[in-house]
Amino acid sequence: MIDTELKHLENDILEVVNLFTTADNINLRHRFSFTENKIVNTITINGSVYAYGNLLTLPKYEIVRKRLIKRYTKLSVYKALCKVFNKEMPWGALTGIRPTKLAYLELEEKGEFEDFFINTMKVSEEKTSLVKKIINSQKEIYEKNDQNTDFFVFIPFCPSRCKYCSFITADIRHNDLYVDAYVDALIKEIEDSKQYIRTLKSIYVGGGTPVALDDKNLDRVLSAIDSINSGVEYTVEAGRPDRITKENLKILKDHGVSRICINPQTFNDSTLEILGRNHKASEIEEKFNLAKGLFDINMDLIAGLPGESFEDFKYSLDKTISLNPEDITVHTLCVKKGSYLAQEENRVKCKEIEKMIDYSSKALEKFSYMPYYMYRQKYMAGNLENVGYAKSGKVCVYNVNTMEEISNTVACGANAISKRVFLSENRIERLASPKDIKTYLSKIDEILDNKKIFFN
Repeated sequence: MIDTELKHLENDILEVVNLFTTADNINLRHRFSFTENKIVNTITINGSVYAYGNLLTLPKYEIVRKRLIKRYTKLSVYKALCKVFNKEMPWGALTGIRPTKLAYLELEEKGEFEDFFINTMKVSEEKTSLVKKIINSQKEIYEKNDQNTDFFVFIPFCPSRCKYCSFITADIRHNDLYVDAYVDALIKEIEDSKQYIRTLKSIYVGGGTPVALDDKNLDRVLSAIDSINSGVEYTVEAGRPDRITKENLKILKDHGVSRICINPQTFNDSTLEILGRNHKASEIEEKFNLAKGLFDINMDLIAGLPGESFEDFKYSLDKTISLNPEDITVHTLCVKKGSYLAQEENRVKCKEIEKMIDYSSKALEKFSYMPYYMYRQKYMAGNLENVGYAKSGKVCVYNVNTMEEISNTVACGANAISKRVFLSENRIERLASPKDIKTYLSKIDEILDNKKIFFN
């Protein structure tokens, strides 16, 4: 049970508790006081009392004051739980999905972030070093500018639904009657949304599996984007190898796509079958070879898939490295409530996953892949992270801009989220479209009206 005076922070406190246990297994009471320039958080856990004070200079913006109160409340709860459970977490009291964003704020204010991470937020030296490497990798393309814009298009269809997936996607085999109408509405939104682009930095067509569309509809969507493509980075998530063909690769190339994702997740056939992916590992390599040389290629792997040992993951990673793609992203399995695997009992132990993540960082850096972006999620095994690695000069602009939230996003499609950044205020506004395809289709005109208000 959790009882706090700051009711608006109850979910944030729960995030910290979930690092150690569940709310059902603990009796935690939180009391808060604020006098002059000092805040005091008093945590009572199963009868034991822990109090922590922090000095707080009143900031210029109220939103910053609230953010600092939340930070020190979570930190106090974390410290108390560390004492109760006699253990620490690799990311310390940080539960947010963008540790590097926090590091950048500290750099701007103090010129360094390591002391704050290690000594204040209790982040391990290893994870602090990872953040430093990522910031170094981003130097050539990191640019905070209110005028910069990334253009995002969402295709919500997949050839089948993977069992770890909790995204808002639809099996195209059972939703084919909506495909043409969706493409029509999407093109309408793309054409209307071009007016909101300021300085275009990247184009990203994601999903789902965009190449799950037939060639005619894929060509229609990309044709709608042609007029804004000025030679910026242009990515399409080809994704599933069972939908990649010579024909749709040619369509991508003809429309100026410069980067694609081919996502094996694993090179073990037995795991692919468990996940519900309708292809073999050999097909991954076959389709990779079709695309190699035409595009820069990113490949995704997941550490901690059901039934996979460290040796299974090592095999997949070593195989991926041998193919020599420009980018490799290593995800830690995140079992969300919306995925099939959330109901499964067969999970890889966290220590095994930690071993996988540790091996991936060492192996990838050995072959000249450097970490360049990272994000974390709730329900992530071992309280770990997802990390993208790239060869020199192959860092993905869209990934950096999105993860560091330093650029506006004009987003089109069901479940697409447009974003405006107000960098001088350290503030972001978001506008989300309906997640459901049928709702998106019925409200497309309303979506365009809302977007006009949002961007103007």
